[in-house]
Amino acid sequence: MAVKFLSEEWAQAVTDALNNHPGFKTAMGSAQLTIQFNTTEAPDGDISYYLTTSGGQAQMLLGQAPDADVTINQNYETASAISKGELNVQTAFMTGKIKVSGNLAKLMMHQKAITEWGSAIRDIEVDY
Repeated sequence: MAVKFLSEEWAQAVTDALNNHPGFKTAMGSAQLTIQFNTTEAPDGDISYYLTTSGGQAQMLLGQAPDADVTINQNYETASAISKGELNVQTAFMTGKIKVSGNLAKLMMHQKAITEWGSAIRDIEVDY
């Protein structure tokens, strides 16, 4: 059954996929990282969500992270294209489709985990 993009069900499906994906778990290790995503122009209005990792576990939640290491601002078109695998994060960044602020060095240290994230969520059925 498909989950609606940027919904509570989607966030739980992403959490489950990340925690069950050996490549993501290996790449992330026990690192502590919190990435805040702010998405504008979504069908139901602007939405914020965040990924937090700690102790080898990942969690995707809707809302604002209390202490994000990195914040990514994007519009819905960009967020959905990245989620679908139609646009990679590096291209989105280089073309200004996403704006990144915060501890970029910490984000770059976990580039392999970001790549594995895409593999982990590939099989989630999502309604956009």
